[in-house]
Amino acid sequence: MNKFEIRKKILKIRKQKNSNKLKIDFKEILKILKKKPIGKIVGGYYPYNNEFDTIEILEKFEKLDYQISLPKIGKNSQMNFFSWSSKDPLVINKYGIPEPSSKKVIYPSILLVPLVAFDKYCNRIGYGGGFYDRYINKIKKKKKIITIGLAYSFQKVKEIPIKKYDIRLNFVLTNKKD
Repeated sequence: MNKFEIRKKILKIRKQKNSNKLKIDFKEILKILKKKPIGKIVGGYYPYNNEFDTIEILEKFEKLDYQISLPKIGKNSQMNFFSWSSKDPLVINKYGIPEPSSKKVIYPSILLVPLVAFDKYCNRIGYGGGFYDRYINKIKKKKKIITIGLAYSFQKVKEIPIKKYDIRLNFVLTNKKD
């Protein structure tokens, strides 16, 4: 299957399943961070289109004194992360996705990445806009980061066809322990 077919199939399954009660064990994320200590700035995302819900995870990070940030899409479809707290209001962007109202750009050291599908090599497919691939490529030139994809176990596929601009994640965690 090509990326378009995989994306279409998995998005349909994700929409049909009522998966919002499934959780990722926060301790699994902390285990990764204990092995690779990298800093206390987390880049998360606000769940959209039945994505894995990260809000509870971000709130747990916040309680552990991590600085939280969420993405905003700017000019020329460039994405940056901006400071956010669970107490801060969000603004709906042109894609219908909530974004922080903050103007303070933050460079995360830990990036929680949404995805549509992934394989055992931590390759991912998003919605096809390349936002995260471009952002990860840009931030890796500025600092070391850990990228962690968050997904439901049913989003795993045998193989993701990759192109030269696709960025492999460091880890993918699901609601099931493998």
